[in-house]
Formats: sequence, C-alpha cells, structure tokens
Amino acid sequence: MEASSTLRRIAFLLERSQAATYRVKAFRTAAEAVDAMGGDELADRVAHGSLEAVRGIGPRTAEVIRDSLTGATPRYLQRLEDEASVPLARGGESLLAALRGDCHTHSDWSDGGSPIEEMGRTAAELGHEWAVLTDHSPRLSVANGLSPERLRRQLDVVAELNEQWAPFRLLTGIECDILPDGSLDQEDELLERLDVVVVSVHSKLRMDAAAMTKRLLAAVRDPHADVLGHCTGRLVGGRTRPESEFDADEVFAACAEAGTAVEINCRPERLDPPLRLLRRAVAAGVLFSIDTDAHAPGQLDWQIHGCARAEKCDVPADRVITTWTADRLLEWTRGKAAG
Repeated sequence: MEASSTLRRIAFLLERSQAATYRVKAFRTAAEAVDAMGGDELADRVAHGSLEAVRGIGPRTAEVIRDSLTGATPRYLQRLEDEASVPLARGGESLLAALRGDCHTHSDWSDGGSPIEEMGRTAAELGHEWAVLTDHSPRLSVANGLSPERLRRQLDVVAELNEQWAPFRLLTGIECDILPDGSLDQEDELLERLDVVVVSVHSKLRMDAAAMTKRLLAAVRDPHADVLGHCTGRLVGGRTRPESEFDADEVFAACAEAGTAVEINCRPERLDPPLRLLRRAVAAGVLFSIDTDAHAPGQLDWQIHGCARAEKCDVPADRVITTWTADRLLEWTRGKAAG
C-alpha cells in the first residue's frame, strides 16, 4: 500500500473511533510530508534512516512508512482495522445498506478539519452516491461561517470538483443558523441556488419553550428549509448540554405539513433527537434525514449510529431522504422551494 494512503487510512480509522485530534493530525501531516517528497526522496530517506528528520514525520509515522514501503501491512494499521471490524452500534444494518448519501457534512471552509476534496473523496470511497456540503452560515463566527461572498466561491469549487468525480455528486448546501426570530441566516438568492438547506439552532438554546417553539415553527415553514438539524441541541458526551425546550408535537406537525425532514443526527455526542422525540416524529408522519454532521473524513462512517436509533423507533425506510437518489432528492428540494 502506498505510504501516504496508509497514513490517511490510519487517520480515517482514528477519526472514526473518536481518537484525540492530535493523533489524527500527526498521521495526516505525515501523509502530506510524504506527498511533498515524492517517491525517490522517500526511498532514499528510508534507505539512509533519515525519515524522522523530515518535518511532520515522527517515530510512529516513520515506522508506518517503512512498513508500507516493504509491502507489509503496518502493525499499527492492522490493529486499527481489527478494532474497526467491530460495529460502532448494534442494529440498523439493513437501513444503512439502503442509504445513498448524507445531507450534513462540513469542510475546513468553516469548522471542519479537512478540505472539500478529501471529504468528497472519502464519501465516495465509503460507497455514497452523493453527499451534501453544508458549511456554516455567517452569524456563527465561532465556526468561521461563510459570508455570501465565500459561499459563492465555494459553489464554483464544488462545480469544478463534480466535473472530476462523476458519477459521485457533491451537492451544494449550507447549515443555516435559525436566528432568534426564526429567520434564516443567509441571503434568499443564495438559499435558492443551493441544493439542500439544513436549518439548525446554535444560539440562545435556553430560550423559554414558547419562544423556541415559535422560532422553530418559522424556520421549518420557510420554503428554503429542507432539513431541521439536531433539533434539541443537546450534548450527551463530554461537555454535556441539556435539550432545548419546545412543543415537539407542534414542531413535528409543522415539519410534516411543510415537508421539512427531521434530522437523525449521528454524532455520538449528539444522538439527536432523543428516542422519545424520535418516536413522536415518526407518529407525526415527518420525513427523516440520517446525517453524520461530519467534521472530518472518518466521521462520515458514523451513519450506523442514526440507523440503529431509527430502527429502534420503527422509522420507515421510505421516509428517509438519505435513501433517495440524488435526482429524487433534488426534485424534492426544488419542488419545496418552488411551492
């Protein structure tokens, strides 16, 4: 296996298992250093024992490089592959097999850790037919949200990449902040151009229930809104955060009426909505989107978390928009925006 590919595979598996960011970064940095050297210099440094003299390559990554150049599977990679053979969650396998895409992913244009190219390429390697790039909107400055000008530039970048990637398609999108009055944080003209719009609350999550209900109702009824992201805003791992309070039945009824899908967020620290609310959303007749909310390539493999929860709550597969083809998805989102 090519050395840089081996290093990136290790980084992917570390991200998938929620390893510390510094460990992931070490392998991605080493992969970039290998790419910059080229094959001749790499072979020469291995032969003379000077790999560790290269900035970005340490003892562990040097060992991986040397092993991969001999054609052997590095022990460190093999251990991670063995660990990855154990499912991340129990259940949901049949629904996972039916998924074709992911409506919620981030790149380093906002608060993701990897370039658009790497996120798209990894989604394709995982077997996705399509994925949606949904970097943050302007008001979320802490996440380097995209101004209208930066979003326009991103649309051009995605168009160029799609010319290279067929049949895989990277769809354009945004995770658009729901402002306190329920309006969406981006120009209408740009929202109309995007393939998929995920709307989420990221500020003032402790509003009183009546105000939060009104806020969410306005957002999910907006004709540009396609998916309601992580609806309660809770965090259940690491730095915990309680659920936002709102009338879930009223919000889910509005989603069903407007045709706005409810996201089943797969991030292990979110797992949003909670199971009790997910069952109420099923009863309300809403559509669903099983999304990773990935901020790194390895996180794109987290959809099993959402599939297991969906199966537990009897979510019908035909109501999951991430099982649809890209053409069907676009027909749906464009029809919503038009009508």
